[in-house]
Amino acid sequence: MYSNGKILVGKSADNEGVYLQPGMANRHGLIAGATGTGKTITLKVLAESFSDAGVPVFFADVKGDLAGCCMNGEMNEKISSRIEKMNISQEEFTLKKYPVNFWDVYGEKGMPLRTTISEMGPLLLGKILGLTDVQTDLLTIAFRIADDEGLLLIDTKDLKSMLNYIGENAKDFSMNYGNITKASLAVIIRSIVALEAEGADKFFGEPALSISDWLTRDCDGKGTIQILDCQKLVNNPTMYATFLLWMMSELFETLPEVGDMDRPKMVFFFDEAHLLFQNASKDLIMKVEQVVKLIRSKGVGIYFITQTPRDIPDGVLSQLGNKVQHALRAYTPTDQKAVKAAAQSYRENPAFDTYDTIMDLATGEAIISMLDENGVPGIVQRAMILPPQSCMGGISEDKRMQEINANLLVTKYQESIDRDSAYEFLQRRNIQLEEEAAAAKEAAEAEKQAAKEAAEAEKQKAREEAAAQKQAEREAAAAERQAAKEAAAAEKAAAKEAAVAEKQAAKEAAAAEKAAAKKTSERQKAVNTAVKGVASTTAGTIGRQVGKSLGSSVGGSFGKTLGGNVGASLGRGIIGTLFKLK
Repeated sequence: MYSNGKILVGKSADNEGVYLQPGMANRHGLIAGATGTGKTITLKVLAESFSDAGVPVFFADVKGDLAGCCMNGEMNEKISSRIEKMNISQEEFTLKKYPVNFWDVYGEKGMPLRTTISEMGPLLLGKILGLTDVQTDLLTIAFRIADDEGLLLIDTKDLKSMLNYIGENAKDFSMNYGNITKASLAVIIRSIVALEAEGADKFFGEPALSISDWLTRDCDGKGTIQILDCQKLVNNPTMYATFLLWMMSELFETLPEVGDMDRPKMVFFFDEAHLLFQNASKDLIMKVEQVVKLIRSKGVGIYFITQTPRDIPDGVLSQLGNKVQHALRAYTPTDQKAVKAAAQSYRENPAFDTYDTIMDLATGEAIISMLDENGVPGIVQRAMILPPQSCMGGISEDKRMQEINANLLVTKYQESIDRDSAYEFLQRRNIQLEEEAAAAKEAAEAEKQAAKEAAEAEKQKAREEAAAQKQAEREAAAAERQAAKEAAAAEKAAAKEAAVAEKQAAKEAAAAEKAAAKKTSERQKAVNTAVKGVASTTAGTIGRQVGKSLGSSVGGSFGKTLGGNVGASLGRGIIGTLFKLK
């Protein structure tokens, strides 16, 4: 509760107020205690008080029970009994609501909270990714090449594209930026992919958060409370630590030096702070320690909320001047050592034993040590913490969405913007290179095809010439064969004609000879006929004379006549037979 320029945190048993000096709030602080001892209530009381003092506040809502700040608190018997016990009237303790902006890295229960790869920077990103010095140097080279070539690194796909581009051209870049190994680049890309699996692909992007949008007050002068819903984010410890570390670094790099002020410019509460340091490298812890040390001069207070002080590295713990320690339970020797260490970190109060008191504290009680106006730690006091003035616990999803949609910042941050950056440029470049390669390949193919066609044409011409020559040779051979054939045919025809002529001549000769023979035969026949006739006549005559002589001798005149006729016939027959035989 903000009262008389001071923040009333609680009251001791004798109703003495325990105050946090706003001018000392930038000396940072710690809220510790076992589960269920009241840490969240203390965080809420401090956040409300800072808001009443006009100081913007940020806190991570890990369990979803801090969202009630946007609603008026309700008086109940428990609250009434507590403020009565602390001797605070209900007129002094007013129930009210506070100006709240809801944020969510995943954009589900608040406005999306984003930053860019460039704003994160290679050194911080290298520490978050757990890279070695050599790998961090390569990441720095990648950022340098991106700057030299005018390429924006906004989201993780830009960074992966840039690393792939460098790997593909490692030989060329090595001449100007030093040795670049593809194996180291592959390790960096693998680490980025692992971070993406935890939500980095949503955290890195645009529009990036402008810190000035957090340094605001409402019309009543109350500091705006920025609530980051971490119910899902806290399940991804690396991403949660990434956000916390980026936030501290961003504030340190963005805000100007202001020195000591009557009240801080902003206060951050980091719940489940052990996640920031769990499995963190030595370099990462040193980075957090450096930021915590130096950010005080920027007017920013950082308050870590965790179970035991031992969750915080000594170098960071030593920077936390304002401490609220709720109950710790010592069930084991290790727990007893932790309680003893916590007790020894406080300025002793003669009125009680700090060690025993820490284990004896009831829920809502704490031992408190705050810095005074001179920055000196106060004597530890046992006190009862004030109840919050806003609504306790979470809110409904409808109420949450109503608050988000009514916020003027939603128009600025709700929709993501994918600007033309390294990824798009390198995609276009790859497409252009592919097109050029395709064109070159096509030209080479065309040239090859042209050469092939020319060779084929030449080959075809040679084939045609060979075919023409062969055809000519065939035609010449055919002509020669034809000529030979014709000559042979002519010779044959001539021979045939000669043979025919000879045959004809022979035939004619034979015919002539036959004709001559026939003529001769006819003449012979005629002669023979004539001879035959003569001979026949003669023989007939002779035969007739002989027959007559014989017939006459035998038969008288009859015998003479018969003998003459027989003798004539016989004579002519003999002559005819002779001529036939001839």
